[in-house]
Amino acid sequence: MARVLVIGANGQIGKHLVSKIKEKGHDPVAMVRKEEQVSQFKEQDIETVLGDLEKDFSHAFENVDTVVFAAGSGPHTGADKTIIIDQEGAIETIDNTISKGIKNFVMLSGLPVDGPKGTGDGMKPYFYAKYRADQYLQDTDLNYTILRPGLLTDKDETGKVQIVEHDEASSDATSGEVPRADVAEVLAHIVDQNDLKSQIYYLIGGDTDIKDAL
Repeated sequence: MARVLVIGANGQIGKHLVSKIKEKGHDPVAMVRKEEQVSQFKEQDIETVLGDLEKDFSHAFENVDTVVFAAGSGPHTGADKTIIIDQEGAIETIDNTISKGIKNFVMLSGLPVDGPKGTGDGMKPYFYAKYRADQYLQDTDLNYTILRPGLLTDKDETGKVQIVEHDEASSDATSGEVPRADVAEVLAHIVDQNDLKSQIYYLIGGDTDIKDAL
């Protein structure tokens, strides 16, 4: 049983994720930014910790076995907030993980196979931020997995996906959709497997059961 810190637990994927981690027999710790976000997790008997990615949140990493970064600035913020949260927040999370002696890290990312330069102007700050954070993680000695999903939707969970490893990925690997609930299940499965081999996966909807896809 692992104690798993989820950064971005109040996000649309994060809310699913902490519940799924608990269902798999682990102890999630939901990091949230505001006191009013705590009660929804306490109702599920899920531990919370207050932390703000724009401030010092190093206290959140005590007695943790695995860290999952699932935070995001959201689609309606400016480029400055995207850099602060999706890039610098992720990098500081990685630094805190290392400084606390934690070895396992799971990154929820998002990036076309061919990198951020070919993306439309509106998404460039987001993809550059994710790219920089992923590169920073890859340059560490952490046991990590980076998950890069396709277009996120709010459709019902299917339990079936297509997962492609980085070395085998093509542009088709990120051209599809995937429900957020399925993304959360894949992340929870990665945490539960605890087999983080410095791997990058691309995720879209598919026909393979999640338990068989990894």
